Amino acid sequence: MKQRFTVLSLLAALAVVACVTGTALAQDDTMPAHPRFERLKPILHADASKTPATPLKTFNGSFVYKTKTYKYNMVGTAPKTGTSTTIPVFIIPVKLSYVTSTGTTVFNPQTKLSNGQTVIQNTTSSPVFKSGVDFTSGGVDLGNTQYIDAYQRGNFWGTVKTHTGYHLLLGTPKVLPTLALTVPSADGSVATEFGITVGTADIFWFDSQLEAYITAHTQIVPNSLPIFVTYDSYLTEGGCCIGGYHSSFGSTSAPQAYAHFTYIDHVGIFSQDVSALSHEVGEWADDPLVVNTNGNTVSCGILENGDPEEGFTNYGGFNYTLGGFTYTLQDLVFLPYFGAPTSTSVNNSLTFQGNPFHLGVCSNGG
Repeated sequence: MKQRFTVLSLLAALAVVACVTGTALAQDDTMPAHPRFERLKPILHADASKTPATPLKTFNGSFVYKTKTYKYNMVGTAPKTGTSTTIPVFIIPVKLSYVTSTGTTVFNPQTKLSNGQTVIQNTTSSPVFKSGVDFTSGGVDLGNTQYIDAYQRGNFWGTVKTHTGYHLLLGTPKVLPTLALTVPSADGSVATEFGITVGTADIFWFDSQLEAYITAHTQIVPNSLPIFVTYDSYLTEGGCCIGGYHSSFGSTSAPQAYAHFTYIDHVGIFSQDVSALSHEVGEWADDPLVVNTNGNTVSCGILENGDPEEGFTNYGGFNYTLGGFTYTLQDLVFLPYFGAPTSTSVNNSLTFQGNPFHLGVCSNGG
């Protein structure tokens, strides 16, 4: 079984305490439904191939906090180069089916939404992949670009403001064939969580299906990002509800990073539309589990830039309209939240959206 970390802040006070103290949720967690995300520790092996795969493009950096040097590895090129990187992306719809004595219930991301688009179409049309929103942070214009690019430009604004060609972009997503799964009764069920009907699935059973899919589809290579999409469903680890996770597997020389998120088609519910996607892609960008295969260690734990935010109002989400649809994008913390000099980020801020203003270094976990 994989080793793993549960890295989230919760709405309940108990969860906030757990975040602040660094206490992880146990595998046998039986708390009532609560919002959370995961990061699964990768299992890697030595590369025996004579022609190693091309690894994901990443760069290394570091900062000093309280006399200790913390190193990080992030996707793309170093901001000081002023260059742009585009990462190929694959989108994989995951259809979950549940067979009971009364029939079969299906949760399919090819379902059409109220705006006439499918979940997959709405996802690929979102600001995570499309430009069209002029993002600002504290009044500073970060560009008409994709959400994660705008975030990362703000994250390194102390450098980017004079090296304006820097970008971290996601390529036009290529949608691959649907992964159709029938969830065994031992690993999930149809349930009511947060007042809505959802499918649930054990994260470790689910993860094994994703790795098998990646292995079987040779067009997915380590220098790309495959993203698996579920609909109106949550993953579980003893208890519910996990909105998404990211990890990697494969060879130590070129691990394959990948991510999952669920698209919840209910306003105001945890993981609404692409909020979990923005969370997971943001964390992949700053902690892709590639060179530092155990994650980027920081003073408050691991460098998960979404987890400190999702416990706040609207699960840390902010609304942005693109193509006539209002999307929910989760706020992400900047490197100064983890102890880097405040001059690193735009306006010396600790978060992209400035939410909330009273955060301090590692004040809400990491």
